[in-house]
Amino acid sequence: MAVKTHTWISLWFILTTPVILWDVGYCFMRPRSMEGGDLHWIWAPYSIYQNVDLVYGIPSLERGDGFTNAQSFMNVVETLLNVLYVYTVHVTEWPPAPLIGFVAAAMTLSKTVLYWLQEYYCNYCAVGHNSWGVVIKYWIIPNGLWLVFPTLIVMQLGKDLAESLNFAHKASIKSASGKSG
Repeated sequence: MAVKTHTWISLWFILTTPVILWDVGYCFMRPRSMEGGDLHWIWAPYSIYQNVDLVYGIPSLERGDGFTNAQSFMNVVETLLNVLYVYTVHVTEWPPAPLIGFVAAAMTLSKTVLYWLQEYYCNYCAVGHNSWGVVIKYWIIPNGLWLVFPTLIVMQLGKDLAESLNFAHKASIKSASGKSG
């Protein structure tokens, strides 16, 4: 059975790789990447975001909050899996490739849900100081993309995996019963 490819999934994984790595760089290089830091020029747009989402800002850094870098480390793992999926589905055409993409997208989705739930359960401790307009523009919309696309990817690759497993199951039953073609 040929490996099913979905251009939109591969594009999502490819296009998000530099964005994620840029974000990881900001997090791992704090405080040098932050406003006032000698490397801030690389991450200049974060001068807005570090004040919108305090997980990325000075308060989190000063109290030694490890969540920011822990989620960034997970971003590295997810991105490696995303790239591995693209390679195995398009270059080697390895049949289990969809499983890699499924796992990567499920990791991204669950980590993003955790990020949102953390905010809910701490009474919006990192973004609650903003107006609703700022939260929608700089937090909900950009972070919402990391809920929508991974959900769609999990659904599509989950469907593909189920079809492959059903096909294999039917083939094994047919083989066991001695029937051919």
